[in-house]
Amino acid sequence: MKLISWNVNGLRACEGKGFSEVFRQLDADFFCLQETKMQEGQLDLQFDGYYSYWNYADKKGYSGTAVFTRHKPMSVTLGMGIDQHDHEGRVLTLEMADFFLVCCYTPNSQDGLKRLDYRMTWEEDFRAYLQQLDKQKPVILCGDLNVAHEEIDIKNPKTNRHNAGFTDEERNAFTQLLDSGFTDTFRKLHPDEVTYSWWSYRFQARQKNAGWRIDYFVVSNRLMPQVTEASIHTDILGSDHCPVELVLF
Repeated sequence: MKLISWNVNGLRACEGKGFSEVFRQLDADFFCLQETKMQEGQLDLQFDGYYSYWNYADKKGYSGTAVFTRHKPMSVTLGMGIDQHDHEGRVLTLEMADFFLVCCYTPNSQDGLKRLDYRMTWEEDFRAYLQQLDKQKPVILCGDLNVAHEEIDIKNPKTNRHNAGFTDEERNAFTQLLDSGFTDTFRKLHPDEVTYSWWSYRFQARQKNAGWRIDYFVVSNRLMPQVTEASIHTDILGSDHCPVELVLF
C-alpha cells in the first residue's frame, strides 16, 4: 500500500504545473494534499478509480486539505471537533478498516512568532486527538507539520533556532507526540540521511538545497513493522514542497 502526502501550495497553481501528471506517475492508494487554497467548486479535479474528500477553510484562498483514495473509507471527519481549530480546513481524517489516516496542515507560527501561543494550544489538542484515535486503531498521520524536528532536518539550524518552524517549543511538541506512541517513519528508516521537503522560493534556496524537512509520515509505533519504505521525492517540482511517500505491506 502506497501513500503520498504533498503540500501543493495552491492546488489550482500546482495543477497548472503538472499536478495531474505527477498524481498518475506516483500511482498511490492514498494521495493526501495540504494547502489546497480552494473553495468547493473552484476546480473540477477527479481521477478514475479514486474517491476524493475535501476540507476547505472558511477563508478563501487559504489552507485546506484533501485526500484522494482508491479505498472507500468507513467514515470521514473534518477537523478535530474543536471549534477554535476547525475553521481553517487543516485536518481531514479517514477511518479505514484497520487504521485511521489523518491528513494535517499544521498552523505556522508566523513571522515574529505571532501565532506561537496558538500553535502550542493546537499541538496539545491535536496530540490528544491522535491519542484518542490511537486507542481505537493504529494511526497514519501525514502532512506539512510545519516543524523541522532535529538539526539534521534543516540546512542552517543555528541561524534558524528562534524562527517559526524551528523554535524549541515546536520541536519539543513534536518530541512529545513521538513519545506518546508514534514514530517518524523517514527518520526511523534513514537515521542519518539529510533530505529536505521544503525550500523557500527566495534566494534560490532549492537550487542550493537550503531546505527544511517539515513534511512527514508519522505512524503508531505498532504499525512500524509493516512499513517497508519512507521516501522524499526531491526531484518533483510544482510547489515549494515536494511529495513524501510511505509504503506498507
